[in-house]
Amino acid sequence: MAEVPDELIRLERSAEEERARLAGLTGEAYDAQWRRWREASDRVQTAITAHARESGAGRQEVEEATKRAVRNTQEDPAVE
Repeated sequence: MAEVPDELIRLERSAEEERARLAGLTGEAYDAQWRRWREASDRVQTAITAHARESGAGRQEVEEATKRAVRNTQEDPAVE
């Protein structure tokens, strides 16, 4: 399993929190929140790719390890 830097965990948590905020929104509010979630998601994906390149680990392995690390340390923010 790839080692997951704290920065990747922080970015993934942020993206998940933005995703959770979509719940119950409609119309323009949903669209605006969706853009915030996509931007947060893009940031984590870019960081995962960079870390995989720098560490020599597989990109998918790094992504899976990051998601596992976040899910193992917190409840699903959509449920809160």
